[in-house]
Formats: sequence, C-alpha cells, structure tokens
Amino acid sequence: MHATERLRARPWLGEGAALTASALALGLRFALDDILPPGFPYLTFFPAVILTTFFFGLRPGITCATLSGFAAWYFFIPPVSSFIIDGPTALALGFYVFIVAVDIALIHVMHRAGERLRTERQVSAGLYEQQRTMFQELQHRVANNMQFVAALLTLQKRKVGNDPNAALTALDEARVRLETISRIHRRLYDPSSIERPVGQYLRELCTDLLDATGAQNIVCLVDTPPLRFDLTQLTTLSLLVVEVVTNALKHAFPDGRRGTITIQLERLDAERLQLVISDDGRGMPADFDPDATRSLGFRIAQGLAGQLGGQLSYSNEGGTVVRLAFTP
Repeated sequence: MHATERLRARPWLGEGAALTASALALGLRFALDDILPPGFPYLTFFPAVILTTFFFGLRPGITCATLSGFAAWYFFIPPVSSFIIDGPTALALGFYVFIVAVDIALIHVMHRAGERLRTERQVSAGLYEQQRTMFQELQHRVANNMQFVAALLTLQKRKVGNDPNAALTALDEARVRLETISRIHRRLYDPSSIERPVGQYLRELCTDLLDATGAQNIVCLVDTPPLRFDLTQLTTLSLLVVEVVTNALKHAFPDGRRGTITIQLERLDAERLQLVISDDGRGMPADFDPDATRSLGFRIAQGLAGQLGGQLSYSNEGGTVVRLAFTP
C-alpha cells in the first residue's frame, strides 16, 4: 500500500487509469462472451474496479465502477444495446452497485488505516529518537553533576584542613550546589513552565546554572521576543541551552575571568526563529571541528538541535557563537 501512495497522489493519472481499466474490462468481456454462460455481465468489471481503487484511490475507483456499470448494462444485460430498466435489470444493477460499493469502501478504509499506521510509526520513531537523546542528555548531565560535586568537595577539602567549622561550611556549600542542580532538573521537566514566556524561563534557568557552577564573575543576558512554545519544544530548547551554556561556563572563561553569555531568540522570517548563544570568552581553538569531535556533549547538542528541525553552527566572533535556525 505504501508503494501506491505516489499513484494515488496524481488525480489525472487515476482518472486515466479508470478509463483504461474500464475499456480493458469491456474488451475482455466481449472476448469471453461466447465462452461464458448467460448471467455473468460483470465478471470482468469487478477486478477492474478493485484494482483501480487499490492502486489509484477512491475517486478513480468510483469512476471505473460507474463506467463499468453503464457498459455492462448497455452491452450485456437484456435487452442489450439499451438502458431500459425492468425488474430483472434493476435487480442486476442493484447487485452490482452493492458489490462495488462494498469493495471500494473496504479498500478505502484499508488505505486510510495504512496511512494512520504509517503516521503513528513516524510519530513513534520521532518519540523514540527524542527519548533516546534525552536519556543520553540525562546520563551526560548526571555524569557532569557528579564530576562537579567531586571537584567541589576536593576544593573544599583543601581549605578545610583540621578545622571542624570549615568542614561544616564546606558541606553546607556542597549542599547548596546540589539543591541548585536539583532545581535545574525540576525546572527542565516542569509542565507548568509552558505557561511562562520563554525569556523569563530561560533567565531563571541561566540563574540556576550560574548558581550551580558558582560562576560569580559571569553574567548571563537573555533577549527574546514574548514567545511561548509547547512543552516538547520548550523542553528540547531548554536542554540545548543548558548544554551550550554549561560548555561555555566550563571552557570559555579560564582562571575565573569575567565574562558575559548572551542568549538571543530572533525572528528570521514569518515562520523561522534563530537561537544565538554567544560568549565573550577565549573562543574555540582554530583547528576545532564540531562535526569531527567525539565529545558526547556536542553530539547531544546536535541531537537536540535535530529535534527542533535544525543544525547547530559554530563560529569565533570575539568569543564562541552558536546558532540554530528552526521552525517553532
């Protein structure tokens, strides 16, 4: 059935096929007229109607059934060579109409069911890919969080020495960091987030990221029009922003240097938006190739961009600039 979609998408081809099938069925019926016993006026027309409907769709099937019915009525139902209706003729025509109507209806329903099944499979495949990418993102984020906590505890350990009060302070700071990380995850998967403008949501998300990493010298600016996204797109966009901003916080500002990360959403045209995430840090190495990197973070970011219907591009413009054009 999938192979017949192209045929069914061309109405002119279907109507031509209906005319051809009716003519062939009529010619075959004439050829078999001397062989068949009386009482089989529709024998060759039923297959023509069924095949036309199956390969070319509902309208060509109805056209073929109509032409075939008139041809059988005129040439093979007594009195032949006329369109006179009497009791037997009406019964024969009624039988024909009932049979072809059932055949056409069943084939049409079968096509519609097949189309729905293909659509559901495509949706399922898309959801699977989305869940797979989100699961990778979750694993990656958990691993990063664990590394962050381990690094934090290591730094605090160096400051503690044998001072119990310093140890308590270090544990309190670690607790605050963990609570902030937990808040980020709750914010990412909170259905009520859809009610807020995307700009407000991204500002809160960036504040949580800065708190979680302790980046006191970094400023995060968000500039977006008053847009709202559905929950799926908002979640995907949020995960992408978290990934790119986290990479900037980790790599763009070494040795605690000051810096600014800017997140912008701008409209390219009536249908497309562009997400731009830039920083004024040290930029990417000259030989860096995002497509060739084996970094899981970059692969996850590209996977999230693909779910939004676009692809990330990277450039050095006084720092790293990441762009994504997509259709909301």
